[in-house]
Amino acid sequence: MTRDGEDTVTLFRPVGPDELKLIEESDFRTFPARLPDQPIFYPVLTEEYAAKIADEWNVPASGYGYVTRFEVRRAFISRYQIRNAGGERFQEYWIPAEDLAEFNHNIIGAIEIIRQFPDC
Repeated sequence: MTRDGEDTVTLFRPVGPDELKLIEESDFRTFPARLPDQPIFYPVLTEEYAAKIADEWNVPASGYGYVTRFEVRRAFISRYQIRNAGGERFQEYWIPAEDLAEFNHNIIGAIEIIRQFPDC
């Protein structure tokens, strides 16, 4: 995809209400720093996979789950391998926590909320 003249990749991220609040505080431009027990940031390749995580993990943990969609520069994300997390339908990138600031710098445009669970 091309966005704002940049070659980009569309990615998705399931989040709970606490992480969503921090994204909102950044004016939907960045993902929050990882906690000490979270050494990896996991954006996923499909809306379907993000929705499954939001519904099956975020809802039981916090009452709500959200699916975000965003664009990342292809030149940046191409240095990371795509990982299978249980099959071809469940693919994700593993971004080390120390690379998250650079990852955020390579987001083009805003982070969008595209789904909410439970459905309202």
